[in-house]
Amino acid sequence: MRIIEVTERFAVVPQVQAADMRDAADAGYRTVICNRPDGEEDGQPTVAEMRDAAHSAGIAFHHIPVSGGAFPAEAIAAFATVRREADGKVLAYCRTGTRSITLDTLANVEQLSADARIERARQAGYDLSPLRPRLGA
Repeated sequence: MRIIEVTERFAVVPQVQAADMRDAADAGYRTVICNRPDGEEDGQPTVAEMRDAAHSAGIAFHHIPVSGGAFPAEAIAAFATVRREADGKVLAYCRTGTRSITLDTLANVEQLSADARIERARQAGYDLSPLRPRLGA
C-alpha cells in the first residue's frame, strides 16, 4: 500500500485490499473513504469486503462513489462532512487516488485558496490545475 500523505490528517492511496486495513490502522488512520463504485474493474474488492475489513481493524468506513469524471455537489458535501467529523486521520482511495484528492480539493475543508489547493495536490503528485475554474479564488 503506497500512502500519499497530503496533510497530517489526510492521505490518498490507489486501490487498497482488505488486508491493507490493518496496516492503515497501524499507521494511525481512523477513517477510510472509498470513492469507487462497486464493479468498476475486474478483481476490485467489493465495498462490503472493504467495509468489513475496515471495521475489523477499528476503522470507520464511508462509501462516496464518483465516476466518469463527475463530481456532484452531493458527493463533495458528503466528503466534506466526513473530513470535518472524522476522529483522527483520514485515508481516501479510488483506483489511482485522483478522484479522492479531487474530492478533497473541491470540498476545501481547510478553506484554502485555489492556488494553495492546486499546489498541495501537485506536491502529492496530482495535477489538478484543470480544476481552477471550478475552485474560485
